[in-house]
Amino acid sequence: MYKDVLLAIDLNQEHSWKKALPTAVEFCKSFGSDLHVVTVVPDFGMTVVGHFFPDDFQEKSVSAADHDLGAFLARHVPEDLHVRPVVGYGSVYKEILRIAEDIECSLIVMASPQPEHQDYLLGPNAARVVRHAKCSVLVVRD
Repeated sequence: MYKDVLLAIDLNQEHSWKKALPTAVEFCKSFGSDLHVVTVVPDFGMTVVGHFFPDDFQEKSVSAADHDLGAFLARHVPEDLHVRPVVGYGSVYKEILRIAEDIECSLIVMASPQPEHQDYLLGPNAARVVRHAKCSVLVVRD
């Protein structure tokens, strides 16, 4: 049913993977799916801000995220599960959607914090992914 599962996490936010990772792992085990875990290094979007960073900031940030994601997966994902780390750069929800299309995933799993008074159901990135994804999306509440 689900050939490729994409799990979107933020390595700096435990709530983004604490419940979502075990959920994605169970789906993969149940369906014999491959797990793709994506983390996105956000860009700063404005050239005004960009000149305050070294020229190689993007490359170093993506490389560090790739290393950190590999170490994270080695610690938290069972060895018998086929897992592929993916690091994106740019707008979080746009990168999740782009990568989901690139790997032709059949399910995106991501966490969303419990809503507060000012929120409507989902966090902004989760809401955008749910609205625009071409595949099923499972939102795991933390």
